[in-house]
Amino acid sequence: MPSSDILWFEEIARDDVAMVGGKNASLGEMVRKLTPAGVAVPSGFATTAGMFRRFVAANGIAAIIQDTLDQRRAGKIALAEAGRTIRAAFLRGDWPDESAAAIANAYKELSQRSGVGDVDVAVRSSATAEDLPDASFAGQQETFLNVAGPAMVLDACRRCYASLFTDRAISYRETKAFDHLKVALSVGVQRMVRSDLGSSGVMFSIDTETGFDRIVIINAAWGLGENVVQGAVDPDEYQVFKPFLDNPRLRPIIQKTLGAKQIKMIYAKEGERPVKNVPTSRVERQSLVLGDADILALARWAQAIERHYGCPMDIEWAKDGRDGSLFIVQARPETVQSQRTAGAHESYRLGAHGRTLCKGLSIGEAIVSGSVCMIRTPDEIDRFVDGAILVTETTDPDWVPIMKRAGAIVTDHGGRTSHAAIVSRELGLPAIVGTGDATHVLHDQQAITVSCAEGDQGFVYDGDAEITVEESDPGEAPATRTEIMLNLANPAAAARWWRLPIDGVGLARMEFVINNAIKIHPMALVHFAAITDTAARAEIEAITRGYADKPAFFVDRLAEGLARIAAVAHPHPCIVRMSDFKTNEYAHLVGGEGFEPEEANPMLGFRGASRYYSPRYRDGFALECRAIRRLREEMGFANVIVMIPFCRTLSEADRVLEVMAENGLKRGQDGLQVYVMCEIPANVILARGFAERFDGFSIGSNDLTQLTLGVDRDSSLLAELFDEEDAAVKWMIRSMIDAAREAGAKVGLCGQAPSDNPAFAAFLVECGIDSISVSPDSFAAVKQHVARA
Repeated sequence: MPSSDILWFEEIARDDVAMVGGKNASLGEMVRKLTPAGVAVPSGFATTAGMFRRFVAANGIAAIIQDTLDQRRAGKIALAEAGRTIRAAFLRGDWPDESAAAIANAYKELSQRSGVGDVDVAVRSSATAEDLPDASFAGQQETFLNVAGPAMVLDACRRCYASLFTDRAISYRETKAFDHLKVALSVGVQRMVRSDLGSSGVMFSIDTETGFDRIVIINAAWGLGENVVQGAVDPDEYQVFKPFLDNPRLRPIIQKTLGAKQIKMIYAKEGERPVKNVPTSRVERQSLVLGDADILALARWAQAIERHYGCPMDIEWAKDGRDGSLFIVQARPETVQSQRTAGAHESYRLGAHGRTLCKGLSIGEAIVSGSVCMIRTPDEIDRFVDGAILVTETTDPDWVPIMKRAGAIVTDHGGRTSHAAIVSRELGLPAIVGTGDATHVLHDQQAITVSCAEGDQGFVYDGDAEITVEESDPGEAPATRTEIMLNLANPAAAARWWRLPIDGVGLARMEFVINNAIKIHPMALVHFAAITDTAARAEIEAITRGYADKPAFFVDRLAEGLARIAAVAHPHPCIVRMSDFKTNEYAHLVGGEGFEPEEANPMLGFRGASRYYSPRYRDGFALECRAIRRLREEMGFANVIVMIPFCRTLSEADRVLEVMAENGLKRGQDGLQVYVMCEIPANVILARGFAERFDGFSIGSNDLTQLTLGVDRDSSLLAELFDEEDAAVKWMIRSMIDAAREAGAKVGLCGQAPSDNPAFAAFLVECGIDSISVSPDSFAAVKQHVARA
């Protein structure tokens, strides 16, 4: 082990934490082991823990620390005064001559290596008790950016030492039971990446909310990365599916979300503080920070770093604006989801609730009702009421003592990798970040409900809501011959269910993605130039901002939404049902009224297969086909099976398959399977003919019941007659299963009945059905019913 007080990153390994702290040990490990694999890390050096201890000894600081903390424990002084006293002792301290010379000489050599007089550097704190597998110490110590010249570097190093005793660092160590005097500080001096001219951010090699371990999440903003880390900016977010990254032909980017990115941190002018925040331009706010090539390059680096360390990682990256080069500037173990075990899982369900007050990104999966406590700065800590819902603009590490006392947290700004998000996860608190307006629309002592159980988006509702909590253990599900699959519609919530031992997704509803992520009628995008309604045109322009090619917006959003569902199913099948809106539902999409006929009975009208070859919708269906091709061929989700709904006749089936082939989706080509919904008596009567045209059937018990019994499923007057267990309906289902098995076609059911009634599940098993697809919250119960049957 090297003995010098200055160690270059290439001399440091991951087991040198006691000497250079977690951050610098990780930087050294990456420079030594991952640079040869193509992961770029800016060069630099670290001071040792020994140098820190000599500084403390030379200035008599240990006695000051001990005496001050003794006074705090005795209740004589408050946390803020204790921290201030200790920090002042560090800032007054003088460098031992040999330490000052060692730092100045190393900085001079780094400047020579960089080919400049005084190279600008980042000066980062690296404590010997940080970045441990079960404690992140995220942001507990300071980092100083754009530091240049030996005197400035020495001053920044001294300020790093002092930051070992910020209020939040003292509080955090006490919570984690670390001895203050046994923790030392190393300082990393690293060549700056000119991301002030480019971009930067944070990425995780695991889903930070659900623990889904097959995706990389990347947050990105313009300028230096501190704004993303501290949650001062709402960044872009990208998600990448890891299992496909080793195939260079694929682009498995399964989500791109445009962030507001209102400000960026840049170098300040001479005479000012080293860095400053400025507003971003309109173009910057409306543009994605990273292109596909950079997103995939970063995701591959995240995967390489994770493989090397053998655990999920929390990584900071930067892009140099001068030449476009990407760099990794920090990496540490992820400390929340990676520590969770797959045992009992609490599932929150929202009942009756008040109106929506604001929304943002959800952190955690819980729902909490409580009273608002609006806090503007950490100085107002005395005002905070234990268990209240903390509402503020943004948080930084100074807020941790307040956050620990909160029941939930809501912020105006910040992304999934912001300080508020990271600390909330570690504390096990539900949080909603990046609402934009929480501090404007909420007020002190207001009763609200914070819901983080509805997917990626979190909602703040007025008043107390009905909340139910259920515990389940997915690991206890018994093995069954009949496959149990999931019905999924919401891509944002799909990853919540990745731990369930499912046999795939039996029904992915395309309509939900169109309704929520796209919102625009596909024909209004294809024929945008012909739309005369000025309000509709303006809304379409706003929703598709950044897209000159309007149909491409539909294809991108639909492919990404479905990809997030297919990712949870992979490598098992994911059966995607093509759109099955009724005309009245399509008309409610933006720009939809001019493209939809008025029908007396839309339930039996222009829906499902009949739309796909009709001139009224054929161009819209072509966009759906393009999205499926993107999903299967470009992203890599060959596990996706296409399903055609409401196909009335054999000739209609032929016409639909022909149109699909024209749009590059030919049954059997590249392993493409095409299923058909069985929801019309004609599908049962002509089962053999349909089996010749399709690879499988999915019984839609709601429509099949409606059309077998002649009962409008939406009629409250006839509700008691709508019965999926009626003898006629069961005859239809049994006949369909028998016919499919004789024809060698797969057959499943995707209705609600098996979820509600164990006897119905037993009936399906008795008939020999291949699969049953159910809602996620009833998976465990149905699995048990089927096992018993």
